[in-house]
Amino acid sequence: MTERVKELSEHLVTAVQNRKGVQPLTEVYPDLSIDEAYQVQLSTIKRKTDSGQRIVGKKIGLTSKAMQDLLGVGEPDYGHLLDDMVIDNGDEIPADKVLQPKVEAEIAFVLRKDLHGPNVTADDVYEATAYVVPALEIVDSRVADWKIKLPDTIADNASSGLYVLGENKVPIRAVDLPAIKMDLYKNEEPVNSGMGAAALENPANCVAWLANKLSDYGVSLKAGEVILSGALSAAVDAMPGDTFRATFDALGEVTVRFNG
Repeated sequence: MTERVKELSEHLVTAVQNRKGVQPLTEVYPDLSIDEAYQVQLSTIKRKTDSGQRIVGKKIGLTSKAMQDLLGVGEPDYGHLLDDMVIDNGDEIPADKVLQPKVEAEIAFVLRKDLHGPNVTADDVYEATAYVVPALEIVDSRVADWKIKLPDTIADNASSGLYVLGENKVPIRAVDLPAIKMDLYKNEEPVNSGMGAAALENPANCVAWLANKLSDYGVSLKAGEVILSGALSAAVDAMPGDTFRATFDALGEVTVRFNG
């Protein structure tokens, strides 16, 4: 690990400690590369696991073409899910758990078998998945005002915050993933909707991409892990007191409230 990676990891940790967003990493070091940004992410995750937190899954970001075009990239990114990121369905999120949250609705996969890349296909993902559930991801940024470029969000654990899983565990082959329709409500007002096909045409393609990407770093997806497969529509800003609910065809619903 280079001194620069350590410095940037500490830079992001400072945001959490001070509860205040920090300067973009790409302003601190304009030449920050994608590979170096992943090293920063891994450095911060190691710091957390060394302190007793557990990795319980992964998240995939930038799965929609619109978001890729916005950041000028041609593939998704990924981050780690830790055990302290889990919020139970219907529960409240304490104000001190987030800095500048946004909410996304997506389909979560829970694996029953390991997935080792490279060359993982969507069919392999179907075979390895125990079930799928509706999910809300609370994305968050340690970078002030979400002023991010791709290396910023990658270094910041793909802008991970928290996540909520629904309770309806559906066998993956019992649903047509690309055809699933999602509707997201904020304070019971509809704010957006999307289809499963919004995530690389099939959320299973996202999980396959992740397994293959992780193989570059000698990492595989493990049985029992939760995989958040990518947002089906745009992220929505959240404020104290807001309630979010997402409904999914054939999967049910999931809800969360921000304490305030």
